[in-house]
Amino acid sequence: MEKNAYQVLLYYKYVTIEDPETLAVEHLAACNEIGLKGRIILGTEGINGTCSGTVEQTEAYMNMMKSDDRFKDIVYKIDEADGHTFKKMHVRAREEIVNLSLPDDINPNELTGNYLSPEEFFKQMQDEDTVVIDARNDYEFDLGHFRGAVRPEIENFRDLPEWIRDNKEQFEGKKILTYCTGGIRCEKFSGWLVREGFEDVGQLHGGIVTYGKDPVAKGQLWDGQCYVFDERIAVPINQVEHVIVGRDHFDDTPCERYVNCANPICNAKIICSEENEHLYMRSCTDECRTHPRNRYFVEHNLTVEQYDERLEAIERRKNEMQAI
Repeated sequence: MEKNAYQVLLYYKYVTIEDPETLAVEHLAACNEIGLKGRIILGTEGINGTCSGTVEQTEAYMNMMKSDDRFKDIVYKIDEADGHTFKKMHVRAREEIVNLSLPDDINPNELTGNYLSPEEFFKQMQDEDTVVIDARNDYEFDLGHFRGAVRPEIENFRDLPEWIRDNKEQFEGKKILTYCTGGIRCEKFSGWLVREGFEDVGQLHGGIVTYGKDPVAKGQLWDGQCYVFDERIAVPINQVEHVIVGRDHFDDTPCERYVNCANPICNAKIICSEENEHLYMRSCTDECRTHPRNRYFVEHNLTVEQYDERLEAIERRKNEMQAI
């Protein structure tokens, strides 16, 4: 396979779509005909998508979108790839393309924060009166983030407004900058901040992935990697230096490798080395490790005796770590 013969597209647009259910069916058929794989969400408020294909396939898709007045001016973030970064093609209709769970939703076409170019964001986040808020989920932050950024204690984007209200005193009287992967979450979140009464709110236009490609900002002051929602899991951002911020779930050593807990009921994202994945049977806790539906046991065809030996090895490791 030719290196970088594929591309990954990341894009969104807030635009009125009258019948997202019908469009989802038609759009899926068109994507399958082109040969794309990915995940696209359609709603009455717009479109949010990421997909992969050959250069020719992705170009065909973008040309198709340009022929639709609703989508003709979409700006695509494009990454090179060695192959598909998705296994299938999904196009689904949802009530919201970004779920902030507000009783009175934000329309970014009517209210949003100030757009900042990567160069402007780079300069402004170094101001001592500026607070930078990460608008992503906790596991995304843990893999990589802007240096000094605030990590909201949330598991889902929809929990962010409540967390901000509970911690409002941290941000009063400050210039607020916010950022997310491609920019779509910040469109709503920054608008909500403005509606909440915060007067000076800026958002990173184009998101982290655009910042990492900017010839001036060069991804500077970003530590770690950027979590992405495809099989790549993470992509580099800082072109000048690479600082690992991820910590292994089991021994707290520097690590940037994510896996999902083998207990399907939990399925938590865990940063861990390959060695620790197998030592701890890809389970984030003892409860998950001994859960009757643990997938690691089945995936590796373990016998009961081998499983018991693994548990004993884990106990020995824990005792050794406690003795240090």
